[in-house]
Amino acid sequence: MFSFLQKIGKSLMFPIATLPAAALLLRFGQDDMLGIPFMSAAGAGIIDNLAIIFAIGIAMGLAHDGNGGAALAGAVAYLVLTSAIVTINDTINMGVFAGIISGIVGGLLYNKFYNVKFPQWLAFFGGRRFVPIVTAATMTILAGVLGYAWPPIQEGLDSAGEWILNAGMFGVGAYGFLNRLLIPTGLHHVINTVVWFDFGTFTDASGEVVRGEINRFLKGDPTAGPFLSGFFPIMMFGLPAACLAMYAAAKKERKAVVGGMLFSIGFTSFLTGITEPIEFTFMFLSPLLYVIHALLTGVSMMVSYALDIHHGFGFSAGAIDYVLNYGLATNPLLLLVVGLGIGIIYFVIFYFLIIKLDLKTPGREEEDEDGAENAGTGNNAVDVRAYHTIEGLGGVDNIVAVDYCTTRLRLTVKDSDRVNEKELKRHGAMGVMKINKTNVQVVIGTAVEFLADAMKPRLANGNPAPSDLSVVEEEKTNEAAAVQAIAAKDFEMPIQGDIIPLSEVPDEVFATGMMGQGFAIMPTGNILYSPVDGRIVSVFPTKHAIGIQTDTGVDLLIHVGLDTVKLKGQGFETLVEQDTFVQRGDALLKLDLEFLKANAPSIATPVIFTNLTEQKVTMIKDGFQEQGTASILKVE
Repeated sequence: MFSFLQKIGKSLMFPIATLPAAALLLRFGQDDMLGIPFMSAAGAGIIDNLAIIFAIGIAMGLAHDGNGGAALAGAVAYLVLTSAIVTINDTINMGVFAGIISGIVGGLLYNKFYNVKFPQWLAFFGGRRFVPIVTAATMTILAGVLGYAWPPIQEGLDSAGEWILNAGMFGVGAYGFLNRLLIPTGLHHVINTVVWFDFGTFTDASGEVVRGEINRFLKGDPTAGPFLSGFFPIMMFGLPAACLAMYAAAKKERKAVVGGMLFSIGFTSFLTGITEPIEFTFMFLSPLLYVIHALLTGVSMMVSYALDIHHGFGFSAGAIDYVLNYGLATNPLLLLVVGLGIGIIYFVIFYFLIIKLDLKTPGREEEDEDGAENAGTGNNAVDVRAYHTIEGLGGVDNIVAVDYCTTRLRLTVKDSDRVNEKELKRHGAMGVMKINKTNVQVVIGTAVEFLADAMKPRLANGNPAPSDLSVVEEEKTNEAAAVQAIAAKDFEMPIQGDIIPLSEVPDEVFATGMMGQGFAIMPTGNILYSPVDGRIVSVFPTKHAIGIQTDTGVDLLIHVGLDTVKLKGQGFETLVEQDTFVQRGDALLKLDLEFLKANAPSIATPVIFTNLTEQKVTMIKDGFQEQGTASILKVE
């Protein structure tokens, strides 16, 4: 359920992204700005039809491949629902919730039926063409149910909204606190949607009833804004002050290195209200700092409410929206006073806690944490690395079980607090994730199998120190220097599907680039082909991943799906053996896509260049590509 809500939250970003355009058009067209009615009407066209925009955007966001067929299903679902439900009760107005429900149904039905097959005489209606049909039928039934079920649901939502609105400063404070606190989970988009697009009603000059804090504010409701105003001091002053505190707390010799980055993300927050780059610098590093940030957001909301400040935004609470919507606001200058006070509080608290708790914020990292010391590739080097890895994990007595997947050690330990991340990274780990008190994952790379095999006998005999701990240094190779560029024409699309950025892969190891540069594919084909000329260096026993070393020395990992190691080879058929040479277009792996979709968390397939240091992967093409398409990227 939690994972599903996260997907909904992410999908909400598609329709919400239309709001800046709507706000600009609506605002510039009003009499106190440019006074151009057709501009204002153009913006109102988006605001007034947000429900169907939500239906289309959410359906596309939930679709596994982002196909336009899902968008059509969402639109059909919305039109059927809203047309049918009023025949049961003509007073029902579901507002944006009609769009959200329609988008969810459309997206889920698309994923279920997009490739359904029928007999030859019905084949025209198979696949994606069937999705709008089944969607219309489903929504007809759902409209019959909601025609009777929605009025009490709406009454409950209205009561909750009225309670929060009547709770005054405590209501807006609680919303501000939860808005920030839920960012790590992505669920803040869900509560934002309820507040921004459903709370409160306002009848505009044309007689249309408008719902939601943002919509009411942009349409001129003088009571709107309390749930928006308090974000301006945080985004324009508080978080930039946190950046200043991190800069002041940085080591003297590192200030020049981190200063540009901190200034950039601080100015971005001030100008646009985009805060995630700042928040993610301390969100996981210090949960205490993040909770304080959430509490201060609640405080800012409460103070703004107490001072009767009404301001709003179409995108986020940055300087651009502050200036743009100044004419619609009440007491907007007071926000600057509140902002200065909030900024001082942020700076003092952040600086004090960073120094007091010795938090490793940007510029305070240990010198040897900047780069992992990669162990050599010989047998002796692996043994030495195994010794250091066991010690870094807290020693033999702290390790309960050792397992591994394609790229990482999966460990059960007695106490994850005893795991020394710095030591593990110094001896080759690309990243360390403490899942909970007893589960740890260490990102190693494609050599993880050899390391795990070397660790097991050491754990059995007490992990004695190797005779020569310097063997790692002696056996290091010039592998990185030997890596050469890959021309665009020498790399082909390995499987039919959609190219997506690594950052969209729902796995921290791949999404953050711990494993290396690359891209990912949402496959629609069922045969994986070699994208390069080279040698197969690894075919994993569970068949879900293949390692290739190109003729230019680049190590390439293709990992089909996420957590597919748990399928123990089901859904895969290997078509190539380890240590064989392949050319572009040679078949490597046969996939049972339907089985993988049903049994894996995601079929996202990362394609990772694992040994690039100086070289950079530049994507040339994105979106849907046929297998064999050349010039999709270059390495230089």
